[in-house]
Amino acid sequence: MKKALITGISGQDGSYLAELLLEKGYEVHGTIRKVSFEDYGHRLRNIAHLRDRIYLHGASLENQLSLYKVIRDVRPHECYHLAAVSFVNDGLDESSIVTTNFNGTHYLLEAVREVVPSCRVYFAGSSEMFGYIDTFPQNESTSFSPRSMYGISKLAGYCLAKIYRKRYGIFICAGILYNHESPRRGFEFVTRKITSTAARIKAGQEQKLVLGNLHARRDWGYAPDYVRAMWLMMQQDLPDDYIVATGKTHTVLDFIKTTFSMLHLDYREHVVTDRMFYREAEEVPLCGDNHKIKNRLGWNTSKDLPGIIEEMVREDLKMVQLGGGYAPGII
Repeated sequence: MKKALITGISGQDGSYLAELLLEKGYEVHGTIRKVSFEDYGHRLRNIAHLRDRIYLHGASLENQLSLYKVIRDVRPHECYHLAAVSFVNDGLDESSIVTTNFNGTHYLLEAVREVVPSCRVYFAGSSEMFGYIDTFPQNESTSFSPRSMYGISKLAGYCLAKIYRKRYGIFICAGILYNHESPRRGFEFVTRKITSTAARIKAGQEQKLVLGNLHARRDWGYAPDYVRAMWLMMQQDLPDDYIVATGKTHTVLDFIKTTFSMLHLDYREHVVTDRMFYREAEEVPLCGDNHKIKNRLGWNTSKDLPGIIEEMVREDLKMVQLGGGYAPGII
């Protein structure tokens, strides 16, 4: 039986990946922060239904020894490195993001190299690595020019992964993933903010949704499709890097209109903007060219944006009806 280790297993992608690997007969292990064991219902809600089928290990990206011990104890055949500090803004005052994400990737790769060099590794890259671009759509040859500390941290980890692949012969794939959503998306992200707040407005619990630039464009896909892409990369004869995207963009306003329409609400009565929450707009929007992964791995998307939104809205309505314990925020 293959053993897989997922760092960040309790996140959106980690939980869907755990389900996929279990379906394929893997023994699934995951890392979580030790504090999460003390608050299982909230911090680990995405994997609560898998608790009796997976093995969890306390570890931190900031603690080299903890990551080394997990690799030593599990000795995985495949390791999916998804854990990261993922706060994204345009400020350059969050240097700890770079330190944590880069060091965590370095610690993990060193442990793999020393303990189980035959382990295949997936590194979670991000479209945020592109940043300031003049190419549309972006492909695997597009130059990187990150504009946020998160993008810088991901690019640094990506470069490190390529060094380990070339210098030490470690099988390392990198997925450059564009925005991908689901009902398990964190409430701090704008998409979940929209669907969850709209559900509360529908229930009469709120009146307003406050957002920044409604005309920002994003390439939004479906999270379960994107974790399937990760697994496909790891099954190939040779490691490589792949853009994972839909190749289509929509505005935040498009997302809002679809969400409120599904709830039979007029978004104009509830949505307000505040420049305080604007991010710097891209001159060229982030949109991924997915021809490589489609042609080489046979990957494709299974759900369009309205279908994704419908699933998210349905889940958020259910949470409102059950008195779900989450607090509204402003993004």
